[in-house]
Amino acid sequence: MKRMWSSLVSFVAVMLGAGAAFAQEAGGGIARGGDGGFIAIAVAVGIGIAAFGGAFGQSRAAAAALEGISRNPNASDKVFVPMILGLAFIESLVLFTWVLMLLMLLKL
Repeated sequence: MKRMWSSLVSFVAVMLGAGAAFAQEAGGGIARGGDGGFIAIAVAVGIGIAAFGGAFGQSRAAAAALEGISRNPNASDKVFVPMILGLAFIESLVLFTWVLMLLMLLKL
């Protein structure tokens, strides 16, 4: 376990240091500025975290609803609609994050 953590820390240190090693002198960037690479990395990490969080939240909500239905099958009508509504809200948060990250990437 200790070896895994040290490998992870080493990987993160190398990845963070690579940007400074391959840095351009002046000018470069995605849209209008010089920090385009860092914005692109932030967008990728943000979308990844949102997708992971949304998938984790949806799986937990579906598991809890199915467990409730399996314990009391007569309550399936009362559990199903709030579960679908909750899944839609979770998915909307992921889509809002995607839109915000796209706007951040385009710098609007």
